[in-house]
Amino acid sequence: MYNVLLTDDEQIVIDSLSFIISKNFEGMVNLKTALSGTEAIDFVTKHNIDIIFMDINMPGLNGLDTVSCIKKIKPDIIIIMLSAFDRFQYAQEAVNLGAFKYITKPVNRNVVIQTVQSAIDFIEAKRGKLTEDKELHKKLDFVSPMIESDFIYSSLFENDSSFDLDTYLDYFNIKNKCYCCCCFEIPNINSENQFSTYTTLRDLIKSEIECLVSSFIMNRIIVLYTVEEKNFSEEKEQEKIKKLFKLLNYKVSAKIKCGVSKFSNDWELIKDLYEIAIRCLNQCRNEGEIRFGEEEDFQFKNQNNTLEFKKQLILRFRQGDSSGVKSFLTLYCSGLVSSNTDLNKIKNSFFDIIITARNITLEINESFYSESFDNAFEILSKENDIMMLKDYLQKTLLEYMTAIASRRTQNENPIIKKVCAYINDNIAEDISLETMADYVNVSSFYLSKLFKEEMGVTFINFLSDRRLEKSRQMLKNTSKSIKEITAETGYNDQNYFSRLFKNKFGVSPTEFRNQL
Repeated sequence: MYNVLLTDDEQIVIDSLSFIISKNFEGMVNLKTALSGTEAIDFVTKHNIDIIFMDINMPGLNGLDTVSCIKKIKPDIIIIMLSAFDRFQYAQEAVNLGAFKYITKPVNRNVVIQTVQSAIDFIEAKRGKLTEDKELHKKLDFVSPMIESDFIYSSLFENDSSFDLDTYLDYFNIKNKCYCCCCFEIPNINSENQFSTYTTLRDLIKSEIECLVSSFIMNRIIVLYTVEEKNFSEEKEQEKIKKLFKLLNYKVSAKIKCGVSKFSNDWELIKDLYEIAIRCLNQCRNEGEIRFGEEEDFQFKNQNNTLEFKKQLILRFRQGDSSGVKSFLTLYCSGLVSSNTDLNKIKNSFFDIIITARNITLEINESFYSESFDNAFEILSKENDIMMLKDYLQKTLLEYMTAIASRRTQNENPIIKKVCAYINDNIAEDISLETMADYVNVSSFYLSKLFKEEMGVTFINFLSDRRLEKSRQMLKNTSKSIKEITAETGYNDQNYFSRLFKNKFGVSPTEFRNQL
């Protein structure tokens, strides 16, 4: 049995951590809580605590000072730091203090589970169940990857103006190096083998090339391969990547796919290189392949490829991978056009995808209902522009995915439950990120990150979708004027509301009502 102390001045954070840990480590942990650094120190002096989750930003004695004191009392205690602010700066200081891992808020369920399991493994190693070499390897394995993953995710997926690219580049000593983006897709990854596979992958990759490695995103990892500009040869470096690819297929798993971007010395282009790598990855054959960005092989050779893209599109939808859905939808549409598929067949295929996606959504969210589905066939029938058809299908799929993400998150996260309930009950009010953060007693930064992390959409987009869906229901089920509906769904400007409505549903509020 392991004693775990959760220290945070926000009760909602403690509740979230308690829910995740108790659910996934039933019978293995005793959970204790503290609301301040002083209380945590007192607890450690009186009880045998194995693992501590410690928030950095607390009134009075902050998390870093608390950890410094605790380490003097009990040097071997496992410290897991939590923070939603200045994570790069805090990460370095936390590691210097001997923290086992640093987690940014909002906490991700899978990250918490993996971290607790890793801490337990490390404790077992200290108790003599693992050799000293394995103990050291285990600890280092969770210190270095943390900052690498943080850099990769922040560079590729966030639009945070406070993100300091130069600081990261200086930290890794790669500021003046060339680099490329490699995306590896590993088959047969699941919750049981993900950690062990990642550890093996990382060790092999690091042994062959100088690089930064992300953690898993579904069954994919991202590798930034860096090389010195002096005497750089792209052909030579590509041969190294091919050698690595063969090694991974031999040592880890067959049928690995890999997409590789071109090389660049401009780190501002990292998102562009990632898109190239993903495009190459999506072109790889199911039996495994490596493709490079400069290869001129993005044309679709036969109908079988197009059918495979449709299959992958549905798979990514079920997995909740919005970027994968967008990528495979683009590939699928390009394949249909390049093969001169009849427009009516394209429309029928799109309608089939919508039906499939709706059924998947209903499997997860039994109460889901979308009025857009009722009009889908009519909208597809009237539109003859392939790009407009593609945009309509993409919006529909993302709408369904939002419903899936909402249900999954609502079942697990008390913060989201509380915010969603407030929005539903007060849709006409002036709701902002700041007012909601005050309502659930967390920072606005924390709440913003929580929506992005757990729901896949920003808070603003989530709120807008709820309001527009409510307005559509009112247009259909009431005789209220558009001006009244505008006000009752939280909008002050009727023209602005009408533009948003048309952007989402393809018709103006007036046109929508006239179609009923």
